[in-house]
Amino acid sequence: MSEMLIETNLPNILHRGKVRDTYLLTDDVLLMVATDRISAFDVVLPNGIPDKGLVLNRMSAFWFQKTLHLVPNHFLALADAPEVASRFGNNGLLVDLPPEIARQAMIVKWAQRIDIECIVRGYITGSAWAEYRLHGTVQGLLLPDGLREGDMFREPLFTPTTKAEEGHDQNMSWQEVVAMVGLDLAKQLKETSIAVYRFAHNYARPRGIILADTKMEFGLLDGQLILIDELLTPDSSRFWNAVDYEAEHEMGELPGNFDKQYVRDWLNSQGWNREPPAPELPGDIVQKTSERYLEAHHRLTGERLAV
Repeated sequence: MSEMLIETNLPNILHRGKVRDTYLLTDDVLLMVATDRISAFDVVLPNGIPDKGLVLNRMSAFWFQKTLHLVPNHFLALADAPEVASRFGNNGLLVDLPPEIARQAMIVKWAQRIDIECIVRGYITGSAWAEYRLHGTVQGLLLPDGLREGDMFREPLFTPTTKAEEGHDQNMSWQEVVAMVGLDLAKQLKETSIAVYRFAHNYARPRGIILADTKMEFGLLDGQLILIDELLTPDSSRFWNAVDYEAEHEMGELPGNFDKQYVRDWLNSQGWNREPPAPELPGDIVQKTSERYLEAHHRLTGERLAV
């Protein structure tokens, strides 16, 4: 495992998020660094995950290029790509960018972020399962009786939430989405999110991964809707082992996963109240999480990362 990248301290910081640090390159171009920090239940954990930022960076770049036929996005180049110098000139930040940061960074267009987490669920699990068990609904939508955890929905569900800078994201009704962005853009967000989910689900299944659910972020650039931030990573998605799914589901269990759920499950086993400070992850949980992220990247892209 490589040394972890927990903090970056470059010039022209624009935003430091739970996982990503974003810097200003020019008036309309940003450098976005995926660190090895990990958050769960909207809280940043005390220790990071080796190679996590590398996986997030490379997998997002992979999916941004794979989904261009569905929706444009903010991706311009990986920061360590050979063509960066010729494309972006003698930008001081890029010229002096340490290689351990460059490998976990991408150059992106600066868009006006829409403050909605666009979540698409193909299978019932997580908070959707918890709500269904109590009320028979998912985000207020009444569902048929008798569903089991891990069942596939007849159609993917669009279940948006707020995009909170601090604290926990909150569920949004369709009416709240429309009130925030207008009916036309709300429809576009829903339809585009579901289209990206369907494409990725169908792409991943024969490669040994079931995309149970995922969340996306969008922005506006020159009036056009584009994908931003990250896309279809183990941080933003639930990746299940497709080989295990049928047998495990038949026994009433969830299949093995290649995503952040492994960390969430450990945190839940500790009785943590999901408020800061979070408990520190033990070494074996850190290592196995890193291995799962790397395996997800390998299965989906066909490439093994040099770590």
